[in-house]
Amino acid sequence: MGSPFSLTLIILLSLTSVRVEAQGIKSARLLDLLIRDYTLKSSGVRFKTGMVHTVHLPANFSGIKVDAVRFRCGSLRRYGAQVKEFHLGIGVTLQPCAERLVVIRQNLDLNWSPIYYANYDLSGYQLVSPILGLLAYNFGSDVNVSDSFEIGIHAGEKPITIDFSNASTTANVSGVRPLCASFENDGRVIIKVPESLFVCVAKRHGHYGLVIKSPPAPPPSMQMIKRKISLWKVVVGSSVGTALGVFLLGMLFVAMFVQVKKKARMEEMERRAYEEEALQVSMVGHVRAPTATVTRTTPIIEHGSRPYPS
Repeated sequence: MGSPFSLTLIILLSLTSVRVEAQGIKSARLLDLLIRDYTLKSSGVRFKTGMVHTVHLPANFSGIKVDAVRFRCGSLRRYGAQVKEFHLGIGVTLQPCAERLVVIRQNLDLNWSPIYYANYDLSGYQLVSPILGLLAYNFGSDVNVSDSFEIGIHAGEKPITIDFSNASTTANVSGVRPLCASFENDGRVIIKVPESLFVCVAKRHGHYGLVIKSPPAPPPSMQMIKRKISLWKVVVGSSVGTALGVFLLGMLFVAMFVQVKKKARMEEMERRAYEEEALQVSMVGHVRAPTATVTRTTPIIEHGSRPYPS
């Protein structure tokens, strides 16, 4: 059977998926764009370059945690950066390299992470961490939100690292070794062994999470086995009883048929006997009765005397 942890996680994900459905947002891409718009609208001149700022989303995005950092393209490439769980090493490549950009880090929490079950094929695996996202957009004082476009972040010599130590729900569960899942733009899910416990590596921006293999289906219990055996006995007994009933009914029909044939044969024999009988048959009322011809009986003299011959 699955562990209590796995069962609890499945229940939580089921409940939170209902919440996501209630919000009417089913597309992970649409969610990214909405987060982008709220982030860029709330940044303005208050965001200092190089400083991590927390973005407060509307109440209907409850559970999602968003942080944003403004950078100059050249500075980010030369010095790298640490944005919450994401570490960007020196030499990252930005395509295209806009003069100013904003890097957005997402933590979808358990409220919104199940949206990735609907957008990606996670057959055989289940999430054990929130989905963490890292995206970048060009943004400056002269750029409108509607004109902002996505900027690609690509690792240099050293890969981008994502530390799930404080985000994984398996951090305190012994014996559980999660895997890294990368959710690609083309709909693929790439599963890899982590660089170290709860630390994944990536070559580009995107969305990442930790997964474990789904627990196998529990073996049938003894009670279920007994129930199946009882059901099998009932089925076999019913089949045997039905077959025996059909057999007896068939035998009854055969006996009745033989009896009818025998009676018909007897009637035929009686009819023929009447036809071949030497005695005359006369009708007495409504009954046929045989009659014999009239015959004179030779008289016998009493006292043993015989008549004299003539």
